[in-house]
Amino acid sequence: MAHLDLAIHDIVQLRKPHPCGGYHWRVTRLGADIGLRCMTCDHKVMLPRATVEQRTKAHFDAEGQPKPASSKEPSSS
Repeated sequence: MAHLDLAIHDIVQLRKPHPCGGYHWRVTRLGADIGLRCMTCDHKVMLPRATVEQRTKAHFDAEGQPKPASSKEPSSS
């Protein structure tokens, strides 16, 4: 599973759309559970961190610029 380096106000694009049709969610809370707010209809949800990491298709910073995927795997030197 890929580790996401999330910060407050980051934007994540999830794999499946919200019933309103929106794919983009703003991060509003961090911890074991991640708080997300739909950018289309302002609906709020709390999801476990593992679920958010599995469902995330793309990750953007607060300005909408893509963030590179970070890997926490040890290098084999």
